Amino acid sequence: MELYKQEEYYKVIGLCMEVHRILGGGLLEAVYKEALEIEFTNHNIPFEREKEFIIEYKGHTLKKRFYADFVVYDEIILEVKATKLLVDDNIVQTLNYMNITKSGLGILANFSNKSLQHKRVVL
Repeated sequence: MELYKQEEYYKVIGLCMEVHRILGGGLLEAVYKEALEIEFTNHNIPFEREKEFIIEYKGHTLKKRFYADFVVYDEIILEVKATKLLVDDNIVQTLNYMNITKSGLGILANFSNKSLQHKRVVL
């Protein structure tokens, strides 16, 4: 059985691994995001960084917006972290973003450790 968006998922994770291999762990999230932007561009992967999303509630547009770290391939939410470890709150945040955007796949990538920690999040 093939995973949803399997090829795209593997490409994104592969580029995250490349960034981690070169930069290592322990830097700020912004550094990894900038490096990922370069990798996505170099590999012709469609992406939007810090994409703004509007939140609707009972026919009203809320003033508060949310900004996904990346939206790749027009639908995959990529959340970049640089924390000691991924926790349930990170997964919940990604799931919330996926619900708002109607995305079927989210990726959490944590660059803080000796090796890249990543999690596939599916609705």
